[in-house]
Amino acid sequence: MDTAHEWLKVSEVAQVLRIARSRAYELVGSGEIPSVRIGRSVRVSRRELDQWLEEQRQPSTRWRYSKRSMIASRCRS
Repeated sequence: MDTAHEWLKVSEVAQVLRIARSRAYELVGSGEIPSVRIGRSVRVSRRELDQWLEEQRQPSTRWRYSKRSMIASRCRS
């Protein structure tokens, strides 16, 4: 089966991401993970889930330096 055209249930999204099912529902419900509603069912495109995962892998500059290196730089000043 071509995973690019596969539609996942939210519980399957949780399994793929290895997160709690409730957290997967939060991410889908908030719109952070794109989804579609088909009747009473919610589905997530495997292609869009993979794209979302790639976007999450972007390097973060938030924790650029460790506490140890910051303390060491203060001591040198």
